[in-house]
Amino acid sequence: MLALFYIFIAVAIGVSFWQITRIMNFRSVIATDEDNERQGKYALGFLVFLYAMMIYCLIAMNVIMLPEAASFEGEHDDNLFNITFWLIGIVQFGMQFLIFFFTYKYKGNKNNKALFYADSHKLELIWTTIPAVTIVLLIGYGLWAWNNIMYVGDEENPIVIEVYSQQFRWDARYAGEDNQLGLGNVNFIKGINTMGVDMSDPSAQDDKQVTELYLPKGKKVLFKFRSQDVLHSAYMPHFRAQMNCVPGMVTQFAFTPKYTTAEMRQNKEVMAKTEGINKIRRAKGEDPYEFDYLLLCNKICGASHYNMQMKITVVSNDEYNKWLSEQKTLAQVIK
Repeated sequence: MLALFYIFIAVAIGVSFWQITRIMNFRSVIATDEDNERQGKYALGFLVFLYAMMIYCLIAMNVIMLPEAASFEGEHDDNLFNITFWLIGIVQFGMQFLIFFFTYKYKGNKNNKALFYADSHKLELIWTTIPAVTIVLLIGYGLWAWNNIMYVGDEENPIVIEVYSQQFRWDARYAGEDNQLGLGNVNFIKGINTMGVDMSDPSAQDDKQVTELYLPKGKKVLFKFRSQDVLHSAYMPHFRAQMNCVPGMVTQFAFTPKYTTAEMRQNKEVMAKTEGINKIRRAKGEDPYEFDYLLLCNKICGASHYNMQMKITVVSNDEYNKWLSEQKTLAQVIK
């Protein structure tokens, strides 16, 4: 492997010297008006090709995008993405036209004479002010959206869930009837107490540890994150939520589920993606795929990083209460 690396470096250096030599030889070549005319038409041709590829990618590649956000807070994330995407797209579309059109219009010609234009304070003010105001508005909206998922007031009375990461699995702990999580620390990890919960803490007695997340539709959920070993990243793509799990500290975010799992399975985009996946799976003789929300690790945390995921099921409030009542408390499990 190391030998291949050295060969690649040697080839790269050789190609670089060859290209530099060719460029140096071009100094003695003077382009004619015919050359300039031809290159100008090439620029217009490339502009058409570039636009065609852009339009193709926007239409054909849209299928790989995520469906609409499954949380109310995620709507703002989608809005920010769409606003930024369209702003950048419009500017890029216009700038590409100007670059290649001017390449053709102002191509070299013996009869043309260059015009020296020193400066324009009005033009500089315009191209400085417009981007500055746009960026301030985008950043302001982004900060508001960030605060919306990071800071949760007591008056919202959210469901509190701890998500615990380790190579290569997730565990979750629901706060009990007091809605207060007991203290947790790696020093308390022993036997079946895999999340390191301090069982001498009264708030820990009614906590419930599970290996699958159940969330109620329309109720705000506050997630607290810890890591046992390395840096992980809790990523819930359909809810537009992600937070690093850092050893030695607690991080958090919150969101409110918008659609149950059953409702999301009926989403047109989800159904189209599911059908595309199952078409491939049928050709391979594999079992059909059914959509589920997932908690993934979005940090390369080791050899089995790709397999670190937890199923998330969003249900009605009644179904959630029924499921939670069936789970055993830590006091019942850790005796």
